[in-house]
Amino acid sequence: MSIFLLFQTDNWKSRASRVFFGAFDSRNKAIDFAKYNELYSHNSEVVVVEVVLNQFGEI
Repeated sequence: MSIFLLFQTDNWKSRASRVFFGAFDSRNKAIDFAKYNELYSHNSEVVVVEVVLNQFGEI
């Protein structure tokens, strides 16, 4: 099972500039939310990160 985390960030997509905006059950819903709330602009980008739940593994 996966969830998708939505972040708004700067043009360079650095981790330090990420602002969390929500968790969604599909990538399309996350992108639609970003478009509806105008998170895209000339000086910011949107990053959608997929996270797998309930999975154990060694690093």
